[in-house]
Amino acid sequence: MGWRYAHAHPEPGDPPRRPQPPEAEQLDPAWLVAKRREKNTFDLPMKIAAGGAAVVALIFLLAAVAGVLPWAFAGVGLLACAIVLGIAGGSIWAGERRLRARIDRERARLAESHEVRRRALNAAHEEHAAAYREWERRRRAYETQREWYPVAVPPGVDRVDVVGGTLAGWSATVTMMGAARLAVGAQVTVVDLSEGAVAQELVRLAADRSDDPLVWVLPADLPRLDLTQGLDREALADVLSLVVSASEQQSTTRDLSFDNAILERIIAVFGGTATIPQITAALRALAQVGDPRDDLRRGLITDEQLMRVTTLFGRDATDRIVIRRAWALETQLRKLEELGADPVRLPPSRLHVVSMDRRAGVLTNRVLGTYVATALTHRIRAAMAQRPWDHTLFLCGAEKLRGDVLDRLIDACEATGTGLVLMYRSIPQHVRARLGRRGHAAVGFMRLGNSEDARVAAEHIGSARPLQVAEFTDSGAADVGDLKGETYASTVAYARIRGEEPLTDPVWSPLPGPADDEAFAAGITSSTAWGRSAAADRRTGPQRSRELLVEPHQLQELPPTAMIFTHATPAGRRVLLVDANPGIIGLPATHSLEYEEFLREQQVEEKPPPNLGPPPERLDFRREK
Repeated sequence: MGWRYAHAHPEPGDPPRRPQPPEAEQLDPAWLVAKRREKNTFDLPMKIAAGGAAVVALIFLLAAVAGVLPWAFAGVGLLACAIVLGIAGGSIWAGERRLRARIDRERARLAESHEVRRRALNAAHEEHAAAYREWERRRRAYETQREWYPVAVPPGVDRVDVVGGTLAGWSATVTMMGAARLAVGAQVTVVDLSEGAVAQELVRLAADRSDDPLVWVLPADLPRLDLTQGLDREALADVLSLVVSASEQQSTTRDLSFDNAILERIIAVFGGTATIPQITAALRALAQVGDPRDDLRRGLITDEQLMRVTTLFGRDATDRIVIRRAWALETQLRKLEELGADPVRLPPSRLHVVSMDRRAGVLTNRVLGTYVATALTHRIRAAMAQRPWDHTLFLCGAEKLRGDVLDRLIDACEATGTGLVLMYRSIPQHVRARLGRRGHAAVGFMRLGNSEDARVAAEHIGSARPLQVAEFTDSGAADVGDLKGETYASTVAYARIRGEEPLTDPVWSPLPGPADDEAFAAGITSSTAWGRSAAADRRTGPQRSRELLVEPHQLQELPPTAMIFTHATPAGRRVLLVDANPGIIGLPATHSLEYEEFLREQQVEEKPPPNLGPPPERLDFRREK
């Protein structure tokens, strides 16, 4: 479908800060002063006692020397003073020792705290080094990661409805999906009713890869196209009756049944097989328009056939009903009279494009588009069932077809495994009723110009859902343009006979072998404007992105190649923003795996091996021991 912008490795953020060493804790001088003051206060009585004892001892000594007191009495007094001095001095000294011990403990505590902080700082430095190495690894993973992941059509989905979009966006989508299918050897058919040559880049890519794409530009190539070749009477009548109803949007089933009955009987007149000119000649005779002798002279109808036609329904029925319906049938089917008039033998090709020339009338293109769609429906129904998406059909401008025509095509593709991509520029009522319904379908919403269509799309997706839009998506389509003035060049107009055996089916021709996937990737870069524009982009490193909310006004301003892709899953509705720009395949940031698959592989790589226990030899050794 395109490419999803996502980061498997998130932005690492700022690097971890280097740990700073805490301020070293020092012995507080104020604490020392306070403790010394506290000790001095506590020792003051002892110091007074010691001072008093010293004074008394001095008095006793002087009195004994002077002979005032006897030495025996003075000796007793001196002994008592000495005892008091010893007790007071001891107390003062013990207090001093306690203070010094406390100071030593405080210094030891500070030394131990410093060592703890040093070890913690060393551990913090080691952790910082490990965290910085991890940050460096995440930064390198973030800066070197691939940001674009392919988004494939989910398994089980057999149809994709693409709604909205510009011609440039459709060109990107058709080129992206078509190249992917061609790369694996599948067959691709593009029915382009947009009148904007949206498959032009895909045609150029296939031509450069020597795939010989077959391109019909209608109505000029009608003589070289006949999708109804080989259909039986009932199938041919069914196709032509639906073609006539292309301009009758309110036509009822009753009208279709009348048209079908008229055409079946007319084809039976010609033996079960008839060309469009023969059918229109018979319708003119039935509607009594013009001179039937002109058609007799041109050999379109014989006298016997003319008589049988005019008597098919009886005169009363002819007057009342058949004339009106035969006139309507002839008016529309005459636009197909050149169909298959100049058949050619065409080479086998895996890419077929049937387009409408915008220079033709609107009604003519609608009739031709309905013819191609209904005839292809019968071809697909008659084909054998195959692997899903081995044949992929793009119907661009599908809103121009009636709802019943779309229903038949959807049913036929689902029954045979044909991948179907329906692309609608707008959401009229008959499209709204079928959007994402009937079978297993996914829906992609591109830029919607109409506010009502944008509202319907927002309701389908789910409002206020945030999505990421890459910078490249915003500017990737600027250099490619909007395809104004682009036209197809017919490749069947100058077809020549190749080989001896005729190719009886110009649309379902044999397929060559599978193509080279890598060669097609390189071909997108070199052969398409999308690839060349992406190759000229010089962005390096991770891109910037912006957030987009699913709101109607945001859907009206989507980038040309952006698509909001949504489908149902067992876990709920899945919504992705996909860039359909095929040139992304050449960017260096493009991955080959889908995002979820890549994440699963990463988890497997990072998961540690299971613990299987000791080896068998050790177990045996233990048993023996």
